[in-house]
Order: sequence, then structure tokens, then C-alpha cells
Amino acid sequence: MAKKHSKRYLKALELVNGKQTYPLREAVEILKRFPRARFDETVDLAFRLGVDPKQSDQMVRGTVALPHGTGKKVRVLVFAKPGDAADAARAAGADYVGFEEYIKKCQEGWIDFDVAIATPEAMTEVRKLGKILGPRGLMPNPKTGTVTDDTARAVREFKAGRVEFKLDKTGNLHLPIGKASFSAQQIEENARAAIDAVAKARPASLRGRYIHSCAISTTMSPSIRLDLRDLGITA
Repeated sequence: MAKKHSKRYLKALELVNGKQTYPLREAVEILKRFPRARFDETVDLAFRLGVDPKQSDQMVRGTVALPHGTGKKVRVLVFAKPGDAADAARAAGADYVGFEEYIKKCQEGWIDFDVAIATPEAMTEVRKLGKILGPRGLMPNPKTGTVTDDTARAVREFKAGRVEFKLDKTGNLHLPIGKASFSAQQIEENARAAIDAVAKARPASLRGRYIHSCAISTTMSPSIRLDLRDLGITA
């Protein structure tokens, strides 16, 4: 059965040529003209990458500090034993700070947080949560700056709009870059920061084209394909 779209979606679709790619600035201007939903939709970037997700040396992951944040309240959990790192995390605004009690809560199915940070010392036990946190993209990892002794800095960065991204099993990558209520300039600047971060995360072992396509959309809108040449992406 064909999927039925809302009148609002179909009206937005009239503003986009699906066979065309758009410079980022023009795409954002079109996005801002889309009929608005009843809630503040998230703006997303979607990439189709020319990597093999089955190859460990072609994994794409990293973080990006968005200039204007995500517009979302980020709930941060810090795994740290009592001491300076735990105290610093609390002072920096972490929502939850602890060690054994939070490991136990996660083992029981609690995942009411958006980012998990751990000290290297705490990781000896936090690793046991891999099967629980890993599939949800919540497992602390040194490559994304979520395993660190400088818990205060990590908490502040994620609270301010640092976003983690990771390749999915199909070779695609999605990440939020703000809200529909942001100004066009804020969305464009966040998008450029995110695109630059993904481009720099190209695996060294990859041969051939890295980014095949990139599109921008809101939660409930059609996607707008971006002109890769306008973004400075040639390979």
C-alpha cells in the first residue's frame, strides 16, 4: 500500500525538485519556507557514504561542536568514582553522576540520558554495559571524547551542542543539527560545521568516493539534496 502523506508534507514537496541538488544556502531557505508542524521539528543531515560498514577500518564516527547547539536539552550521565572527576562533572552541570549505582540502573534497563561520559578508571566496569549501551549509541568511547578524566570539559561541550555521529549498518550517517525555529544563518552554520566534521572523518583505508550524497530535512519534511560541489566535496 502506498504511503499517504499529510497535506503539509505535500505542500512542502511542491517547493522541492527531487531530481535537483541545491547549494546549502538555497536549501536552507527552502527548508525555512516549508509549512511548520505543531512542534519544533529537528533539522537533520543525512549522508550516503561509500564505505563498507562491515570493515572495521572503514568505521566513520566522531563528534562536532555545533556553533549554535542543537536546541535540545541534553541529559548527561557521568560514570565516575567519588572524587575530583565526579565533583567537577556535577559542578559543570551533569544531570547524573555516579558509579556502581548507575551501572546497576543501566543493567536494569534505565537509559533516560542522551550522552554517557566515563573516566578511564570507571571504564573497567562500564565496559560490561556494552551490549546495553552500544546498540543505542550511548557507550562511552575515547574517539568521541566521552572517555576522559576532564569530565567538566566534556559535560560543558555536550551541554553546549556537541553532537556525536556514527555510521549505521547500511553505510549511512544521520545527525541532528538544530531546530526548525533556528534562523537560516544558524542552520547553515551548524550544517557547514557538521559536514566539515564528517568529511574529516574519512577513513584512511578508503579508496574511491567517500561522500556519495548529502541531504537536509526536518523531522516531518521531504529531504532536500545538497550540491556536493557547493560544499567543496569532490571525492
